[in-house]
Amino acid sequence: MNVLVINAGSSSLKYQLLNVETREVYAKGNCERIGIDGSFIGHEEMGGEKHRTVVELPNHKVAAEHVLDILTDLDVPIDGIGHRVVQGGWLITESVPVTEESIGWVREVAPLAPLHNYGEADVIEYCLQRMPDVMGVIVPDTAFHSMIPERAWRYALPRDVVDKLKIRKYGAHGTSHRYIWRASNEFLKGDIHKLVSCHLGSGASLCAIQDGRDMDTTMGLTPLDGLIMGTRCGSIDPATVCYLQREGGYTVDEVDTMMNKQSGMLALSGLSSDSRDIEQAADDGDENCQLALDMFAYRTAQLVMEMCQALEGIDTLAFSAGIGENSATMRAKIAEKLAWMGLAIDPEKNAVRSDDVRDISAPDSKIRVLVVPTDEEYMIALDVKQILGK
Repeated sequence: MNVLVINAGSSSLKYQLLNVETREVYAKGNCERIGIDGSFIGHEEMGGEKHRTVVELPNHKVAAEHVLDILTDLDVPIDGIGHRVVQGGWLITESVPVTEESIGWVREVAPLAPLHNYGEADVIEYCLQRMPDVMGVIVPDTAFHSMIPERAWRYALPRDVVDKLKIRKYGAHGTSHRYIWRASNEFLKGDIHKLVSCHLGSGASLCAIQDGRDMDTTMGLTPLDGLIMGTRCGSIDPATVCYLQREGGYTVDEVDTMMNKQSGMLALSGLSSDSRDIEQAADDGDENCQLALDMFAYRTAQLVMEMCQALEGIDTLAFSAGIGENSATMRAKIAEKLAWMGLAIDPEKNAVRSDDVRDISAPDSKIRVLVVPTDEEYMIALDVKQILGK
């Protein structure tokens, strides 16, 4: 079965056409700078060279039109389409077929993720109109977190306010955390029960998973909560927002932009939101970058312990995503801060780079430590296959 996976971001659209059974990727690419000057499409086929084409992309619908035109020329049949949606909210708590009604749900919960959901709904609608005989499936990133215990998702705000505005912990990266559990469980042949999944990238979150069920996660109503990220501040005193408005004179939109796009590792380092740049500068003696890395490791270790409490224990820790998969330095820093609980990694194993799941635990570690390259596209494709099978 061939599945087209579409991941529409706030100003981008990534896509991948793959075979679910063999995991062969026929084509993949990205539409960048949608609605911004200098937009382009990067496309590659059958693992070949990536070609970049400058093209005007005023909105997500036009980007989707270009993608389907490109894939039509490839002449590979598409059996289903999986649409990654950032926010399913209170209406989409599991992957569902694309219908006019379910597209309406994506729009209805869009105030929770306005930069993403509206564009995603436009793409889903266009694909349905252009390919009405090919079933689409909506796969919300929030779905995996929808069944966490109430003690973990409820906020201590007045109930009438919470109920009226649908305020709760929705989380994010759920598709990735689902895949990390699945891949870890397969790698360990079922010998895993309490996993702390660490999706560490420009966006970052942790998840507590017990026997496949999500028990808690670090992102909240929005993806701003939890860990320090590339440009997001992560958890701070919520009164900081009021203080910035009252004493600093910032508007709501200015505070929102500051906390989402001007903070995090970018603000701490004063250099970049990219951890690779920060690590290089830290090695060269930049004290701000050294502090940024130390704070990221410190806060990650703190949140690992929060997730351990949700699980009332831990047997496995998994690193994934851009930083988690590729930064041996950051994995070592985090492991060092968790050494008191008996976690230890093998330096030689930690230094190895691979696209496969691997165990980097030291022989005497009381907790298994894995590196799990995430594959959200494959997870989405599996959902499409399952729903098509029904």
